[in-house]
Amino acid sequence: MTLDKSVVSGSMHAPAGCGGKPKLLAVGIAPLGIISIGIVPMGVVSIGVVPMGVVSIGAVGMGLINLCAVGMGLLVAGVNVMGIWWVGFEGMGPYRLGAGAGAIQHQHHQPTGSNLYAYPSKAVALQKAKELGCEGVHAMGSLWMPCEQHPAP
Repeated sequence: MTLDKSVVSGSMHAPAGCGGKPKLLAVGIAPLGIISIGIVPMGVVSIGVVPMGVVSIGAVGMGLINLCAVGMGLLVAGVNVMGIWWVGFEGMGPYRLGAGAGAIQHQHHQPTGSNLYAYPSKAVALQKAKELGCEGVHAMGSLWMPCEQHPAP
């Protein structure tokens, strides 16, 4: 099978990177195409090390829909993720898919090693604040976190 140079870009063809005209299929380093495969691919469907696209699959994904180890987007599935809707080992965002109503939505680590969590209920956050030895709560989006102030990293 021979690919048309006007359709495909890659290391053996004229590059279609940032500022270039996107190809239907782009392969290489920073390829720009409707379907992009490579290192830092950019396109509607991006597959690679740091994919950026509407649908991104790779190690560090950025896009509307991501399947990756570390991702940021609208709908994200991975290990450590940030998104509106997310599924993962650890993540941030208002809606964790598959989680129960009282599930932990946001996690931080204090220098002392204890954990602070965000809760959908102000009362639960107040109880956790008492357990942690701090006072009050603070809002984190639509959730509540124990202690009056957010801990420093």
